[in-house]
Amino acid sequence: MKRRAAILLVVVTAMLLMGVKRPNGLSDVVEVRHWSYADYTRVVVETTKAVEVKTPIRHLGANYKAKRPERLYVDLGGLWVGRRFVDGIELGDGLLRGVRLGQNTLETTRLVLDLQNYAHHRLFTLEHPHRVVIDVFGHRRPSFPETPESRLRTGQRPVRTVVIDPGHGGRDPGAIGIGGVTEKKVTLKIAKSLGTELTSRGFQVLYTRDEDRTISLEERTAIAEAARADLFVSIHANSAPRRSVHGIETYYLDKNHERHSLRVAARENGVSREQVDDLQRILARLRVAELSTYSRDLARLVQSEVVNGLPGQYGVNDLGVKKGPFYVLFLSDTPAILIEAGFVTNRTEARRLADAKYLDAIARQIAAGLTRYRDDSSTMALRSAL
Repeated sequence: MKRRAAILLVVVTAMLLMGVKRPNGLSDVVEVRHWSYADYTRVVVETTKAVEVKTPIRHLGANYKAKRPERLYVDLGGLWVGRRFVDGIELGDGLLRGVRLGQNTLETTRLVLDLQNYAHHRLFTLEHPHRVVIDVFGHRRPSFPETPESRLRTGQRPVRTVVIDPGHGGRDPGAIGIGGVTEKKVTLKIAKSLGTELTSRGFQVLYTRDEDRTISLEERTAIAEAARADLFVSIHANSAPRRSVHGIETYYLDKNHERHSLRVAARENGVSREQVDDLQRILARLRVAELSTYSRDLARLVQSEVVNGLPGQYGVNDLGVKKGPFYVLFLSDTPAILIEAGFVTNRTEARRLADAKYLDAIARQIAAGLTRYRDDSSTMALRSAL
């Protein structure tokens, strides 16, 4: 079998060198991106069309006689690379030596990750844009120190580090509301105010973005995992076809989402409403069930503090705590929530979301909810240790 595959690869390479015309209808690689952190590297291959993962990703040990390093490989159907990546992409980050893409057959590309230190991996595909995501985990030595405490499970460790994720940004304005208020500006202002408030309360704070720049959803959660975050808070502003709709709501990830949350999930994920259900196949592969309880508790505390703690003149409409299949939540292995801070399509709330004092007030109440969660978690962790 191996000999046949090797012969096929030689034949395909020879055909490419002779200038054989590519088949019609295949996808192309837009870009290969990667992020390297302490014990975690994410590789993303973005393509122009959907590709088929033809085989499970396979792990091969090193072959010193053939001078082949330890590696992972997977075949992607319907993808053409030709000789574009013939030299590969060097990483040398302590986990991955590099990434290679080669035309395995005329209609299949082989993706190879050459390994340095390897523990386990996961692979999933995303849409809009189409991409294949591979996470490789291992122990990267010696430049990324870690403490034994950082390896404790959620619920057993203190809550210290919060990653704040201002939704959208750069080329993606998010929802655009009455008076020209844009979601990306609202979320960034709330995020910065929230960060200042949390720092004063003793939290360590990181941002997925701290300026108006474009950032992919997978990069947002890569930052959270790399930081070994204890909490992930994604901030958004809502919109609706009817301008009378208003209020604040908080989402957490759960395997069983609610039907009425699909519209919001579709907008924030950048997919059609019909495509949201496809996310459930991916959710089943991740640690959603383990984190769902913590995320739910976090969402309830934050929602309560926001709707009950804002000054009375605002008269906030409590839309409650809901479940939803958001990319930005399920790509993180950290308790995570997504806050919709108001509707830019409602005249009253659009005016408030353009007011710095109102955004500061929302940030303070979100911080109050996170602080309550931290204090409650510290008590539970202490009890579990006794």
